[in-house]
Amino acid sequence: MDTNKKYANWALIAIAMLLFGTAIATVQYKVPVVMGDIMTKMSMDAGSASWLMSIFTFVGIILALPTGALAKKFGPKTMLLAAAVVVAIGSLIGAFAGNGTILIVSRAIEGVAFIFVTICGPLAVQKYVAPDKIGSATGIWALWVCLGSVLGGVLTPTLYAATGFVGVWIIYAAVAVVFAIVVAVIVKFPGGEALDAPKGEASEEKVSYSELVKPNILLFFFAFLVFNLTLLAVLGFAPTFMQQQGVDPTLSGFVSTLPMLLAVISSPLFGSLSDKMGRCKPLYLLAMVVMGPCTLILLTQTGPLMWVGAIVMGLVGLGGPVMCLTSYINVLGRPELMSIGMGVLMLVQSLGQFLGTWLVPMLLGPEMSSWMFAGIVMCIIGLIGTGALALCKFK
Repeated sequence: MDTNKKYANWALIAIAMLLFGTAIATVQYKVPVVMGDIMTKMSMDAGSASWLMSIFTFVGIILALPTGALAKKFGPKTMLLAAAVVVAIGSLIGAFAGNGTILIVSRAIEGVAFIFVTICGPLAVQKYVAPDKIGSATGIWALWVCLGSVLGGVLTPTLYAATGFVGVWIIYAAVAVVFAIVVAVIVKFPGGEALDAPKGEASEEKVSYSELVKPNILLFFFAFLVFNLTLLAVLGFAPTFMQQQGVDPTLSGFVSTLPMLLAVISSPLFGSLSDKMGRCKPLYLLAMVVMGPCTLILLTQTGPLMWVGAIVMGLVGLGGPVMCLTSYINVLGRPELMSIGMGVLMLVQSLGQFLGTWLVPMLLGPEMSSWMFAGIVMCIIGLIGTGALALCKFK
């Protein structure tokens, strides 16, 4: 097969999708930095306002499996373009919301778009990128949430001050639609195609979720769940520990998010290395093995060790997601399973993130003081997840 004729430039496709994904992620992360103003504008208390972000997690848990099925039926590109329509509708409703309840509903609609992109982005990479460049393309694509969270935090306050609440909601939605058009033009096979029969999937062939209930696949799921659990333990609770130890709040926020920022280096690097090696498992194991110890450090240490934990987690640990996405088709064994399989994988991700925010407070106790105990338990869980990945058979 002449892959040069069948596949377009992998970097151009990856960058187009990254821009679109980043725009969608920015929509998600536009709220936290202006939460106080929103609460005042909408007369919301802290409990109801917290739903403006947490609703995304619940939407992900509920819609992950149906989205995978829709991706199989309509194809990943169609679903990505649908995400742009959905986020525009949600943002328009939110921009003119008269109360907090309608705003939360609008955020749920935006969350639908987010889960569409979360599941269908990797599927589009698998479909449109040449097989020997999937790791490199996934390494670029995997940065979308990281960049979106940073841009949402950095740009929103200035944009909010200049254009107000309505302006932020409309502008971010418009940017997402513009980049969706870029995806529509660029993300395709040379010479065009029928929109949008999934590559390697015979649409008439039946697949079953029961095919995913195999020991090897379950080990892979468990490892990814543990990865997300440990990551959310750090993102959610490391700042609290650091502030209890006298670390400046701004510095604690920077240190806890430093791993996500360093993913800009580790994600493309791990993806490129996996393409050169023709293997993902050694790199994925390397990423997993540091997650537990780094979580322990970031929940128990300040000073130089704190920085070591954040840097190692970012430069090594955050290479894990791209290795997970790149190797997943190999673990499943059949390309036909990718669409529904991606839905299940994102359900696993959502459950891991939920457990990360649920388990740590239990370990800390009512006074939020048992940091060493919580850190040790998180480290052990991280190492158990690494063991599960080591037992999983894939390249």
